[in-house]
Amino acid sequence: MRSRLFIGAVLLLLAAVVWHFLAHTEDRGNPRYFADQTYNFEAIRVLNDIADVGGDSGEVTQAVAGLKAGDAQGWAHAWMAAGDRAMALAGHTADTIAKGQTLLRAHSYYRSAEFFLAPSDASRPLLWKKNVDAFYQGLDTLGVAYERIRVPYGNYHLNALYYPGPVGSEGKPLLVVVNGYDGTMEENYFHIVAAAHQRGYSVLTYEGPGQGSVLREQGLTFTPEWEKPNRAVLDTFLATHANSGKIVLIGESMGGYLAPRAAAFDPRVSGVVSYDVFFDGGAIASRHVPSFVFWLRQHGYYGVLNFLAGLGSDPGATWAQQNGMWVFGVNNPFAVLDTFKAYTLAPVAWRITGDVLILAGTDDHFVPFEQVGEFQKSLTHARSVTSVVFDRESGGSEHCQMGAPTLWHAALFDWLATKYGSAAGSASIDQK
Repeated sequence: MRSRLFIGAVLLLLAAVVWHFLAHTEDRGNPRYFADQTYNFEAIRVLNDIADVGGDSGEVTQAVAGLKAGDAQGWAHAWMAAGDRAMALAGHTADTIAKGQTLLRAHSYYRSAEFFLAPSDASRPLLWKKNVDAFYQGLDTLGVAYERIRVPYGNYHLNALYYPGPVGSEGKPLLVVVNGYDGTMEENYFHIVAAAHQRGYSVLTYEGPGQGSVLREQGLTFTPEWEKPNRAVLDTFLATHANSGKIVLIGESMGGYLAPRAAAFDPRVSGVVSYDVFFDGGAIASRHVPSFVFWLRQHGYYGVLNFLAGLGSDPGATWAQQNGMWVFGVNNPFAVLDTFKAYTLAPVAWRITGDVLILAGTDDHFVPFEQVGEFQKSLTHARSVTSVVFDRESGGSEHCQMGAPTLWHAALFDWLATKYGSAAGSASIDQK
C-alpha cells in the first residue's frame, strides 16, 4: 500500500513539475507576424504608414490575427473588413481631422486587401476603386493641397499627382517620385510626400506603364525604357509649373531602377535616389530560383517545369509570378525571368551625371546586397555617389526600410540639404 502511495505521490510531483514548465515557458518577443517573408513584409508595409496616419497598429494586428500565409482570399477578406470598418467609422465621425485620418487608413487597408489576389480576380476592380476613392476623400477632408494631372502618352495617358509645398518650396528641388513593381502613386503620400511637405518640399508623384490605374484601366504594361514615361511626365508638368531648376528623382523598390534609368537620359535631373538599390533585375528575379530549374529549362523539360510552377507551395513565389505576368504582359512565369533581364542599369549608369543616393537594407529579400557595390562602380560620371546601408539592429534592414520610414527619411533629407542646400559642396563618394 505504501509503495502505491509513494508511486502516486511521485507521479503527482512529476506532473506538477511538467505543468510548471509548460505553463511558464520562456516568453520572448517576436519581430515577425508571419514566418513567410512575403506575408510578413506586407503586414509591415501597412504598419509602415502609421507615422502619417495610413494605419493604426491595433487595427493592423487585428486584421492579421489568425491569417494563414498563402491564403490570398482570407487576406483579402480580413483587410477589406478592416477597410469597411474604417469607412463606417469615418461616416459617423464629426471631427474633421479624425474623419480624414480614418479615410486614409481605409485606403491603406483596401490597398492591402487587393495585393495577393490573382490579377483576374473579380473583386480586384472594386477594391481598387475603394482604395483610390478613400484616399482622395481623405486628402479633401484634411485639406491637403494636390493637383491631379493627365499626361498624354501616345495612344494612352499617364497620371501624375502634384503636392505643392509651402511658401519657400520654390527655392528647393522638386522631388519627383515613382514607385515600382506593385506600389501605387497614392501610397507614396505616406512613404515620402507628407514627410517632404513638412520640410518645405513640393512633390510630384506619378504612375507609368505597368503601374496603378495605367495598368488596371488601360492595360499598358511596363517598359525598361523608363526615360520615355518620365520625360512625358516632366514635359507636361514643367510646361505649366514653375520650379527651382533642380529636380531630384526618387525611385521606390523597382523604382530604384526606373528613376536612375530616366536620369541617365534627362539632363534636367539634378539628382537621383535609389530607394532601394535595384541595379540588375535579372539577378533579382532569379535570386531564389533553384539552379536545377534553369537546367531543366535549358534541356527542354517544360512539362516538369510547368508541373513545378503549378504546385505554388511558396506564397511569395506564387505572387511574384502572377504579378510579373500581369505587369509585363507575358503568359508564363519563365517569361517573367526573361523580361526582367532588360531591367539592368549596367549599360546606362555611366550616363548619369548628377548626384546619386543609394539606400539598401542588409536583409532585403528582393535585392542581393552586392548590387550596392555594382551600382556604385558603374556610376563613373556621377557628380557624387552616397550609399547608406541599414542593418538589422537599426530597424531598417528590410526592403525599402519598410517599417522604419523615419530612419531613411533622415538619410534622404540630410543628403538633400547637403547637395542642394546651403551645405552643398564638392563631389564625393561616401559609404556609410
